[in-house]
Amino acid sequence: MTSRIVVAAVLLSCAFATAQEPVRKSCDDLKADIAKKLDAKGVVSYTLDIVDKGKESAGKIVGSCDGGTKSIVYQRAAEQTKPAPETKKPQ
Repeated sequence: MTSRIVVAAVLLSCAFATAQEPVRKSCDDLKADIAKKLDAKGVVSYTLDIVDKGKESAGKIVGSCDGGTKSIVYQRAAEQTKPAPETKKPQ
């Protein structure tokens, strides 16, 4: 009887410890998920960059991956400017 209680306690504690650990999602998988959501909302001209945690320089942090060691940064791509039309000089 005592051994059953010990086994049950060990299994319960393992299940509880496993439930408390954060899920480590691959950065590439998370980046693809975020890109899919942005595309579904009609967002165009953007970049998603994977950077080390704390090295984010510009943009908005939209995700954390690899156990919190990396961040995914969203940044709008610079709009392309059209070249100015050429004007003819009077001769």
